[in-house]
Amino acid sequence: MSDQMKRIVLASRPDGAPTADNFRLEEGPVPTPGDGEVLVRVKYMSLDPYMRGRMDDAKSYAAPVPVGGTMEGGSVGEVIASNSPDFKPGDHAFGMLGWATHGVLPANQLRKVDPDQVSITTSLGVLGMPGFTGWQGLMEYGRPKEGETLVVAAATGPVGSMVGQIAKLKGCRVVGVAGSDEKCQILTKELGFDVAVNYKNSDFRAAFKAATPDRIDVYFDNTGGDILGSALFRMNAHGRIVCCGAVSQYDTSNPAGSPRGIPGLLVNNRVKMEGFLVFDFAQRYEEARTELLTWIKSGQLVPRMTEFHGLESAGEAFVELLAGGTVGT
Repeated sequence: MSDQMKRIVLASRPDGAPTADNFRLEEGPVPTPGDGEVLVRVKYMSLDPYMRGRMDDAKSYAAPVPVGGTMEGGSVGEVIASNSPDFKPGDHAFGMLGWATHGVLPANQLRKVDPDQVSITTSLGVLGMPGFTGWQGLMEYGRPKEGETLVVAAATGPVGSMVGQIAKLKGCRVVGVAGSDEKCQILTKELGFDVAVNYKNSDFRAAFKAATPDRIDVYFDNTGGDILGSALFRMNAHGRIVCCGAVSQYDTSNPAGSPRGIPGLLVNNRVKMEGFLVFDFAQRYEEARTELLTWIKSGQLVPRMTEFHGLESAGEAFVELLAGGTVGT
């Protein structure tokens, strides 16, 4: 095959916040699929906050990307060669193909995507890992009830924007926390949140209190740090805190300590605080996909996406993502 493949590799491990210099573009021959494998030409790939953890050589729930290895990530594209009866050239497929223009995976590690149903980009967001994460974390751990108040941090991110919209569909009053007035406008004007608060404003604590007059029943945490600390002091008795991520701590070699008030506030208010990994619930993906797809088709769930063009832009785009410069997937 005469085509060349491009890929982004981890050139060096970051010290603090990643920079574009931590990534390197390489070219080489397009891989050839073996028995039972499928070759995909990537059209879109997603950049997600969890990838920051893969850049560090630290103990985690998944192995780090080795220096010189292809950056990990989910992609969707067109099948151009297949040694499996499950896929044929011209099909569209999603898989963990990494930051690359092409990828080969066994057929059982790919999911067929139907471009006639919805845009194939939804397989990276609403109908992909971010959407499943929001759905699973909210339904399994948040357990929202009609009339309750739900607060979600990093609310314009790929997970937060899903959580808030799903909570509204479940009858909750939804408060979003974001990092700019512009993002707060997106939450209330476009995504249907009831209130949005800018955590970067000097009056954040007062505004946060005003936004939660009946306190908080469910707090969906994507950030950790000071926002989690503020939420802890506003929880209702028997409230639920869903710990999904800690993006405020990803880019520092000296993560902040636990917010003050733990465990006292948890004990006094009988608050349940629990973390989860979406991969533990793979058996429920189809259930999530069915419900999310129904909401998308009915217009009740609005996918948001920030686009960057060309694989060469991936490093800078990822830096911008972590700095809060993007909306949605």
